[in-house]
Amino acid sequence: MMKSTTIIFAHFLVILFSSQVICSQHGWPVPYKRVAFRPPTDHYCKALYPFCPTGSGNGTIPTFDDDDVISVFLMKAPVWEFKFGDFMSKFNVMHDAIGVRSAKTGSNYTLEWYELFQLANCTFPHIRPNITAPLWCNQGATCFFNGIDDAHWSENGTLKKVAAISGSGFNKFSGWLHWDNNTGIFYETWNVFSSPPSPRRQTWFESFDCASFVIRAFQRLHEMGARFVTTASPQYTRANLHSKEPVLLGTPDEIFGNASRKALADEIRSFYSNFQAHQSFAELLESLIKAAADIFVDGKFFFYFNSQYWLLPIISPYVTITYDEVPFFEGV
Repeated sequence: MMKSTTIIFAHFLVILFSSQVICSQHGWPVPYKRVAFRPPTDHYCKALYPFCPTGSGNGTIPTFDDDDVISVFLMKAPVWEFKFGDFMSKFNVMHDAIGVRSAKTGSNYTLEWYELFQLANCTFPHIRPNITAPLWCNQGATCFFNGIDDAHWSENGTLKKVAAISGSGFNKFSGWLHWDNNTGIFYETWNVFSSPPSPRRQTWFESFDCASFVIRAFQRLHEMGARFVTTASPQYTRANLHSKEPVLLGTPDEIFGNASRKALADEIRSFYSNFQAHQSFAELLESLIKAAADIFVDGKFFFYFNSQYWLLPIISPYVTITYDEVPFFEGV
């Protein structure tokens, strides 16, 4: 019994030491890891609503004349407006996008970044019978299409000109956009913080979603020569978890391909099984109770970031939705 306990304790120290080494190398927040190219998605991943049905979903934008003047618009609309109207706006849960208009042609375009397989699939994985490792359908991408739906953006949200840039500057931005689309491919719903806003709050992880896309796009437009016509900082929706210092657990292969870590693998599967779609009402109610116990009672959340699993020791206020001001670009 003593030998078994010693082995388990030693294994825990190895995991803990490894996480500390990684964090000391990179610091907090953990940097988002880009990829060399976009891999194909698993055939199991299915979109309830097709991604970018009327536009270009590969980050490609038409070329503008160098002497054109491109107006840039900040656009916001309630999440799931097509289902719930303006309901989500009452809680400041908004989707963000960018609009552009050519002065030469008068053509309007919409540019946005969102999930290939809807938000729930990017937030929690699929647990499949007889397959140990959870399956993540968590890719996101840029969608660029002709036109701006004025009613959609302005009725319950925002449609506001914020900048102008030359055609040559926007063409350079388009090159960056193509790179961004093909290297930053994994959607991340959550920001993870140590506590509510305070001078001593530590950021552990940052989201990679529609809002973060718009934030980094405005920064790059500024660097390409865009002139901003307003200095009022826009606000962005953020879904937040609050945690003590996270503990790195390992990659899927290290956890689910290692028989000695079966207990951890089973615990992760059990946690995510509470967030599966297609449950009956009774099953959903049971899952919600189990999930609440895991998060609010046991203070435990398994978090997936950069293709690695982390344990978040969840603390009060546990989960929050905030609407934070972020300048259009650094130095404003």
